[in-house]
Amino acid sequence: MIQFELTGFMVDVIKRNNVRVIGEGTRTMVLAHGFGCDQNVWRYLINAFKTRFRLVLFDYVGAGQSDLDAYNPVRYNSLDGYAKDIIEILDALNIKATVFVGHSVSSMIGLRASIMRPELFESLIFVTPSPCYINEDDYTGGISKEDLEALLDMMDSNYLGWSGTMAPLIMGNPEKPELSEELNSNFCATDPEIAREFARVTFLSDNRKDLKNVVVPSLTLQCVEDILAPVAVGHYIEKNTPGNTLYVMNASGHCPHLSAPEETVEAISAYLGIN
Repeated sequence: MIQFELTGFMVDVIKRNNVRVIGEGTRTMVLAHGFGCDQNVWRYLINAFKTRFRLVLFDYVGAGQSDLDAYNPVRYNSLDGYAKDIIEILDALNIKATVFVGHSVSSMIGLRASIMRPELFESLIFVTPSPCYINEDDYTGGISKEDLEALLDMMDSNYLGWSGTMAPLIMGNPEKPELSEELNSNFCATDPEIAREFARVTFLSDNRKDLKNVVVPSLTLQCVEDILAPVAVGHYIEKNTPGNTLYVMNASGHCPHLSAPEETVEAISAYLGIN
């Protein structure tokens, strides 16, 4: 782990988000996990990129080894609270011009952070992103408003039942049940109250109007089958985001960094122009 001389602010931020910095490269890559997960989901990308990048890993408040006492429902009642956490992590480490890799909701969190502080980002890589999960008029988000409300109600009344039901559907790849089991374990390890609030922020956010304000080049990795973020979402992002490139993967499910790590690494490497 790379060592820094820590100020009081840095200590607070690094403890809050369980920040780790590893790797040997001169460029920096930030790996931001999705809802219900923690930084361990990036293990395949860590192995692939640690000799070429300095990697910044962290857990959102409420996940992994983050500081649960740091959770503030007012700060985190929108994605901007999480975006500010990313900005504070990079400021604490005095790092700029990063390659930001965000999975699922972290794609929009990183997008919001890049709008606030574009100098912190060299490029954005969205892994199965969605600016809006709800079907609306001619927009295909993947979920009807009624179905989403039912899912959120189920989460409120029976979080463990929700996680057991949803993990296999979100992960896909039924021939690899161990991945669904891992995702379910991650859901169950997340503080339930925080998870419920984060879920509402995640699935009820609408960042479609933000797409046009992105000035950082970006890559969208969309899976050929994904119940949360269908391919139509990827085409929408590409059409409405300046400097965005869409790559539709052969992988299926919502977590290709776990189910298809080689294809994920290859797509990111090709976009960044590295071997």
